[in-house]
Amino acid sequence: MPTVQGDGSLKWLFPDGYLPEKNMEGEMESHEALTMLNSGPEPAHVELDLHFEDRDPVKGIRVEVGAERVVCVRMDEADQLNGLSIPPLTQYALRVRGDRRIIAQFERVDATQSNLAYYCTMGYPSG
Repeated sequence: MPTVQGDGSLKWLFPDGYLPEKNMEGEMESHEALTMLNSGPEPAHVELDLHFEDRDPVKGIRVEVGAERVVCVRMDEADQLNGLSIPPLTQYALRVRGDRRIIAQFERVDATQSNLAYYCTMGYPSG
């Protein structure tokens, strides 16, 4: 059997990041998350680059996705973003770059309304 290098792409783009405000009234908490799957036999070393509407980008936030594992990075958790705190209602885009092929998906939960909104999209693979 040939060596598996992993499914997906080396680079993913997500143009629509926009953290909803926190609403602590219900059981669900508003947030955004980046989920990455590494189906390959070796760990993937990934770097996240965030591009903003009104300030310089923040590049090179490192995340490791173990072999045959999934990692979910909460965009509202500064400790998962090398200390970067993204204020609610800030427009940003996300570029994901890795040394191994991965699958990347972006999700948003908006609990600021009674009809909870959930948004999920696959990124644009570009490499």
